Amino acid sequence: MLNLVFIRHGQTAGNLRHNYIGRTDEPLCEQGRQNLRQKLADGIYPPVQQVFCSPMLRCRQTAALLYPHLAPQIIDDLRECDFGEFENLNYQDLSGNPAYQAWIDSNGTLPFPGGESREQFAARCVRGFEPVAADLLAQGVTAAALVVHGGTIMALLSAFTGGDYFDFACDNGGGWQVSLDEQIWAAGHRFAAWQPLIK
Repeated sequence: MLNLVFIRHGQTAGNLRHNYIGRTDEPLCEQGRQNLRQKLADGIYPPVQQVFCSPMLRCRQTAALLYPHLAPQIIDDLRECDFGEFENLNYQDLSGNPAYQAWIDSNGTLPFPGGESREQFAARCVRGFEPVAADLLAQGVTAAALVVHGGTIMALLSAFTGGDYFDFACDNGGGWQVSLDEQIWAAGHRFAAWQPLIK
């Protein structure tokens, strides 16, 4: 059995403003670092043998803080969604924007103007994750961490559990614990079990 922990990176300045932060390569803010240190002290994050992460600075900094003894393997396709014209803006900035209202009315299913659709984003995340899962299972690794983005976690959990995308939302520094059984995975690329790490 392979146990995976999906961890959303710590807070950035844009996260504190509730901005859409995708391709913007922000560092962790001090509050984000402090929150991660507190969760680490509380024993939230399980020990792992390998760490994988998005190439974005906020994920690399989170991985270094939580698992300083492990060099993360960077997976480019696990980066956050491209929010297009909504990038680095929040709902207040976008109030009255017809394209934003149309996106809200679609429950997030319309593509971001100038960015990715949820389907494109999810397909990219799946493409990035499947070789990681195959390699870990082949190596007999029993515990690994993926330090990624909230959207990446929602995309992967919904893809491999059949659940609703928004059911897997988590706070910065939060995430999900997932079990992969080799036979179940081989039969249909499904997670065997999943539960929140912290909400």
